[in-house]
Amino acid sequence: MDENLLQDLVSAALKAGADAAEAVGAERQSLSISVRMGKLEEVEREEARDLGLRVFIGKRQASVSGSDLSAAARARLVERAVAMARLAPEEPYAGLAPSEILSRGPWPELDLFDPTEPTAAELEDQALAAESTALATPGVTNSEGGSAGWSSSAWRLVTSNGFSGPHAASGFSISASVVAGDENGMERGGEGRSQRWQADLPTPEAIGAEAGKRAVSRLGARKIASTTAPVIFENRLAMSLIGPMLGAIAGPAIARGASFLKDRLGEQIFPAGFVVAEDPHRRRGLGSSPFDDEGVANHARNLIDDGVLTTWLLNCSSAKQLGLTTTGHASRGLAGSPGVSTTNLTVRPGTLDQAGLMRDAGEGLLVTSMFGPSLNPHTGDWSVGVSGFWFEKGEMAYPVTEITVAGNLVDIYQRLVAGSDLEIRGASNSPSLLVDALAIAGR
Repeated sequence: MDENLLQDLVSAALKAGADAAEAVGAERQSLSISVRMGKLEEVEREEARDLGLRVFIGKRQASVSGSDLSAAARARLVERAVAMARLAPEEPYAGLAPSEILSRGPWPELDLFDPTEPTAAELEDQALAAESTALATPGVTNSEGGSAGWSSSAWRLVTSNGFSGPHAASGFSISASVVAGDENGMERGGEGRSQRWQADLPTPEAIGAEAGKRAVSRLGARKIASTTAPVIFENRLAMSLIGPMLGAIAGPAIARGASFLKDRLGEQIFPAGFVVAEDPHRRRGLGSSPFDDEGVANHARNLIDDGVLTTWLLNCSSAKQLGLTTTGHASRGLAGSPGVSTTNLTVRPGTLDQAGLMRDAGEGLLVTSMFGPSLNPHTGDWSVGVSGFWFEKGEMAYPVTEITVAGNLVDIYQRLVAGSDLEIRGASNSPSLLVDALAIAGR
């Protein structure tokens, strides 16, 4: 996005009566291909250029966005934003990030942009290869489809107090989902991967083979009786167990008092040795960024260090409300006030692989799929529908389905054991996680 255009937009807002302003520009291109049963099913192409403007008049603020970049449309955008701000209620904690904490660069080279632009035919070949490999798996009887995609995005933030910073990234993805069947029924399984650079993706054949394997492994899934037993959350989804913690330490939730961890800063909430690390500057990371969405410097830190909760996730407004300083976790779209989010999260691995965790636990449940989570944000009471595998004497016994596991996250977090099977698959990654006992609702 042209920096001069954004600077002009901010200047126009100040001339129209705003005390402060920030403009965001975003450009995106994407191409995705879907196939099913060896035939092309869908082609989607997107090209977009958008503007966002947020203005402040005293403690009043308003934001607007649009996709028309013409001079006349920009003038209307400014006029509308300033008029809305004059009528808005006062927000005592609203405002731009103070200039003294803005990230001025030079910013780290994060290697997030791969200039490769695959053709539709190349993406179709990848989708077909993933699907055909999955379909070739003995026991697979049908396909839900294969897909491949590419995207390229560029984003820039300009503020009236002197910040101007760009951020560009690319994305490549391949996935496949198939159905396995026998005389007892059907089960689905899938696999998908996304990377910043095309060369970092697994081959389509590897993705298809894993999709087929996962579908077939589910055949013969049965219900089990309700019980209490050890539960292991597979590394592919184990961060879903940590996710509620992130909401509970978000500054806006803490400021509202709507958090089951609101009084736990600086306390031991996980076992000794447990670490949840964040690194916004990981090279080629799916969650990487050189600065946060208010232009504030971000940096690596341990959110959980030796089991202790070390920080809230703060943007400028929630930090002001709590009498603290922003932690560089602001996140925003084109319009609206910033929220908060994390970047690249990693649960540090332990010493036992998944098989070792099962041997230690003896008998219990290995969760490989989760759906329909429910959380009471004030108490931490949590439940989720799951499927996976029952294990006995430390060995896989049979697949299971139609199960719910439940507990209180404050209690669960204190008893987590991290495995050693960490695999970097996305922006948030964890090894398998063992809880020594959870309530399991079955038939």
